Amino acid sequence: MSSAQSVKLSMHASGAAEILIDRPERHNAMTHAMYDALLECIAACGRDAAVRSVLFKGAGGKSFISGTDIGHFRDFADGGEGIAYEAFVERVIDAVERIAVPTVAVVDGWAVGGGLALATACDFRICSEGARFGAPIAKTLSNTLSSRNIARLVAALGVPRVKRMLLLADHLTAAEVQACGFVHAVVAPDALDAAAHALAQRLMALSPVTHRAVKESLRRIVSEQRLDDEDIVREVYGSQAFRDGVAGFLGKT
Repeated sequence: MSSAQSVKLSMHASGAAEILIDRPERHNAMTHAMYDALLECIAACGRDAAVRSVLFKGAGGKSFISGTDIGHFRDFADGGEGIAYEAFVERVIDAVERIAVPTVAVVDGWAVGGGLALATACDFRICSEGARFGAPIAKTLSNTLSSRNIARLVAALGVPRVKRMLLLADHLTAAEVQACGFVHAVVAPDALDAAAHALAQRLMALSPVTHRAVKESLRRIVSEQRLDDEDIVREVYGSQAFRDGVAGFLGKT
């Protein structure tokens, strides 16, 4: 199986799309080709009007995504290559964040480095009881995360927990991240898929117009420190969905 073939897109009749990272022999570590394939899957979801939610999963039961394959860094010669790498990763995480429909990270096992960043860019996370979350770069590669990815982590987990993960190289347990609201639910491994799809069903029953607007506002606030929203508000209040909602509500009173 090639690296690109290790990223698979499937569609459920419910409207939920699944993007599966299928490289369990390397703990679902991502190659450049896999990142490219992931971007293609995200673009395909965006083109398909039948897609009303997107679930991200890792194969094998041991890792969600364990970050970028270390072999990618073997020939790095200077800091400029690090800048280019972080910019490329930002393209991927930004693409996840910009998905217009609700997204769910289904975490079974380790979500590490880039895997943690991708899970954080999703709207919701559901994990198994043995899941672990971290970015132990201080004791592995001695590299860093981009400021945008650190901002995402801070927004989701708070500065103290981010310092534990990045400065102490600690991993947070499923119980810890549930307690702070980072994960929506912690379930047994054999119940993980059903729980993720049940959450997707709840989301798909609600307004896609509201979802799209709130997701874009949050993306701007967290990743870009922007508060401009006239385009978002205009689109929402000018939509047929809003007019139908008002008419429907008044019709019940």
